[in-house]
Amino acid sequence: QVQLVESGGGLVQPGDSLNLSCGVSGRTLGNYAMGWFRRALGKEREFVAAISRSGGTTDYADSVKGRFTISRDNAKSTVYLRMNTLKPEDTAVYYCSAAERYRYSAPTSPRQYDYWGQGTQVTVSS
Repeated sequence: QVQLVESGGGLVQPGDSLNLSCGVSGRTLGNYAMGWFRRALGKEREFVAAISRSGGTTDYADSVKGRFTISRDNAKSTVYLRMNTLKPEDTAVYYCSAAERYRYSAPTSPRQYDYWGQGTQVTVSS
């Protein structure tokens, strides 16, 4: 069983940056593709970013491309989401997720993920 714990959320102003972290325990991080999703109040969960097991492949939602960067440190069992130039529409609960069936790709659908964290709130407001 894999446990995922997100951290780093908070209240920031538009244009600010935040770094989210996802600590993984229970299994070796290198065996999983990893993703970040978010859910805004009253909206469906949406894909944000994903990274393959090795880190060689990444994918981003169009809404965050060029502003967010996903990365991973398998030795530290941690996945990161660097968020720059934050906008009010980025306000949401951000979830870390792990997919065990994809050896080389960076999955973008929540149905492709097997494990989820509890989420961390990000609020962008002036």
